[in-house]
Amino acid sequence: MESINKRKSIIFGTWLNFSDKTSYEWESFFERFLGAGITEYFIHGNRDELKYLIDLTANMDLNIHGWIWTLNRPGDRHKVKNLDWYSVNKLGQNSYDMRPYVDYYQWLSPFSTGAMDYVKNNISNLSKIKGLKSVHLDYVRYCDIFLPITLQHKYKIDQSIEIPEYDFGYHPNAREGFKNKFGVDPLDLESGELKKEWNQYRCDAISKLVQDLKKIVHSEKMFLSAAVFPYPKMSSAMVRQDWSSWDLDMICPMNYHHFYDENIEWIGKSVASGIKYLKPESKYLSGIFIGALNQNDLKSTVIECVKNGASGVSIFSANGITNSHLKVIKSFQLN
Repeated sequence: MESINKRKSIIFGTWLNFSDKTSYEWESFFERFLGAGITEYFIHGNRDELKYLIDLTANMDLNIHGWIWTLNRPGDRHKVKNLDWYSVNKLGQNSYDMRPYVDYYQWLSPFSTGAMDYVKNNISNLSKIKGLKSVHLDYVRYCDIFLPITLQHKYKIDQSIEIPEYDFGYHPNAREGFKNKFGVDPLDLESGELKKEWNQYRCDAISKLVQDLKKIVHSEKMFLSAAVFPYPKMSSAMVRQDWSSWDLDMICPMNYHHFYDENIEWIGKSVASGIKYLKPESKYLSGIFIGALNQNDLKSTVIECVKNGASGVSIFSANGITNSHLKVIKSFQLN
């Protein structure tokens, strides 16, 4: 496989959902954004929708990535028949019957064989789409055991300590496997006793899934990318997602500073904390939340990201990008 992007300039990308537009409206959208220098499009859509956009943009110098919700799977009708596929919290509640925080949080368990076969089939189907640049994983983690501080305020939840209701990963298969390895049911763990091992055990289940998905995607000569929490130490603690060993072709850490009540300089620190885990040929696109950035902040943020080693940025989301933002993005292409 060739390098994921041969451009030596700053890479710009954006996340968006497929929507009901005419071909003219889609072409106008891509031409407008591409004119500013946005080349990577992480699009949430089905196979036919992605194929349509790939064909439509065949003569444009851009890349379409298939953005998929990996383990959080709301709206999948047939999997509801398999409640044993769902992630289970410390209280024994599955994520379909007890949906944490928001109704669309319906998490599959990486310890369920049926669920994992289902996920692998989803990824395999995407990886067979000719012309797709990468399969782009999202929600490849557990439910948030800790929300970012501003969201804790929004939902009026104090998460200064772990709350059993939001502590997932206690699927019966997980408990049995951990007990076989360490001699104790994780439900019986006292504070501190094997807690580190139990947390890593759950992280490792996600990492194993990612490695399995990487084999599937690479077998089709396609790249694998992912949207992840800011950096491994932080993501491991918040959502049991240790991406330090994933070795993906492109990683997009969601450095949404305002969720953590932080400033733009924090974004640079997050980039520096995470980029050291990438292989040399991988691309790091720093995820930024455009709704929290005016045009001056956007310029400072891009500079901060690149200064700390990022290949570029990916913007959440396309709907929030204004003409003023596009002007700033274009200015980097002209330098």
